[in-house]
Amino acid sequence: MGKSISHTSASMAYGLREEKKPEIVHSQYLAGDTPKEIAQEFRTIQQQNHQCKKNTLSFVLSPTIKDGKEMKNKELQEITKRFLKQMKLRENQAIAFVHRNRKHVHIHLYVNRINFQGQAYKDNFIGKRSQQAAERVAKEMGLTTVREVQQQKLDKAKDMRMILKRIHEKVISEVRPKDFDQYIKAMEVYPVKVIPSINKQNQLQGFRFEFAGQNLKGSEVHRSMSMNKIAEQIGFNRNVVEKAKTENAMKLMGKTVSLSPNLVVKIATKAISKTIKRTIDKGIGIEIGM
Repeated sequence: MGKSISHTSASMAYGLREEKKPEIVHSQYLAGDTPKEIAQEFRTIQQQNHQCKKNTLSFVLSPTIKDGKEMKNKELQEITKRFLKQMKLRENQAIAFVHRNRKHVHIHLYVNRINFQGQAYKDNFIGKRSQQAAERVAKEMGLTTVREVQQQKLDKAKDMRMILKRIHEKVISEVRPKDFDQYIKAMEVYPVKVIPSINKQNQLQGFRFEFAGQNLKGSEVHRSMSMNKIAEQIGFNRNVVEKAKTENAMKLMGKTVSLSPNLVVKIATKAISKTIKRTIDKGIGIEIGM
């Protein structure tokens, strides 16, 4: 993360608070080590350029939890120095300190945006550029990159969605729920928590699925798991269908909720299809008997 800031002293004071247990891992062209002293040294150089208001660059460098846990201050210093080189900021005043008071070890880096010639460092697309520089440093040092972490999360989410879909299909084919309540209870066995989404008008909007630390809408899991698609797969009993058709409502987990016209149509259509199938099956049975 990278951005330009104007509140240099306050930001440093917050980051260097004693309860955060900060440890300075890198300092360049600075003599002081307190927030007040460092900010004053920054201001001395910044006075050469009165036009630049956001005259300090603030970066947060975050190795992955696993990488950061194993790193000593020397390695964190190396990350900082390589990052400054990538950003072409080795000739500017800078201070970096690490926070280890949380699970995720991270480096706060403050750089004077004004160099010793009074020129302001260009901060256009600073956030994106700092991300790219951090990724290059991670690759140089054999660390896990943000992109790799994101891909791992995507792969994990994909696997989880496949498992959820299989559980859903198993419940539909083996349990054959007769309403949403039965479906929700059957999914809990695996264990999948199905959470109804109900708006302020008390209308059922859909379902969310909580499983393996993930929380997704049904349609995000698979298109066959949207609320309307689930309704098409459930064999609603006659009472549920009649209530849906006449009142646009149904009982769900002990409470009455209203239904959208589209969902009512799905439920009614399913009931009609079942009736036709039973009639045909019965007719075939009589014909065979003859």
